Amino acid sequence: MAIKRQARQAVAAGAVGAATLGALLLSTTPAAAAPVVIPGVGNFDVPDQVINAIPKGAIPPNMIPPGVQIPGITQAPAPAVTVGQRAADAALSRVGDPYVYGATGPNAFDCSGLVKWSYAQAGRDLPRTSYEQLDSGAPVALNSLQPGDVVSYYGGSHSGLYVGNGNIVHASTYGEPVKVASLYSMPIAGARRY
Repeated sequence: MAIKRQARQAVAAGAVGAATLGALLLSTTPAAAAPVVIPGVGNFDVPDQVINAIPKGAIPPNMIPPGVQIPGITQAPAPAVTVGQRAADAALSRVGDPYVYGATGPNAFDCSGLVKWSYAQAGRDLPRTSYEQLDSGAPVALNSLQPGDVVSYYGGSHSGLYVGNGNIVHASTYGEPVKVASLYSMPIAGARRY
């Protein structure tokens, strides 16, 4: 008798559980959803009540990863990459290449050749010699340097590109490859922005 009672209780509990589960899974009206796009991951339909629960301004636009699209939240525009930054990036890509007097790349450089080649990669034509590079462009104070600014040394006989964090990249001399060095590792003659 006890076994029959336990069996009836189990069947009744199962029926109630199935009905409850069915009620939870099957809603009478489909929920509206907005697509959220995450690059490299996929598109997700997020219910409107979840999207609408995010207070306006709760997610600063600069905190949304690039490419993620959340309905109703505009993304901050990506900062524009300057010509100088593109030139600095080009110069950094040549670290380790050999120094060769008179060389202007793409696989060997002298100091002004590296500066000229790097700016050419960024779409700007600069003078060929380090002296001409010091005499052209707009003068810039050392405390206002930005990536890509041309820094001249030894009275103008040597040049390099400022890359940020107190460093330059330059083709220094025979036997030394293109390398990153401290801004103040040599006597500075001036700096120019192009």
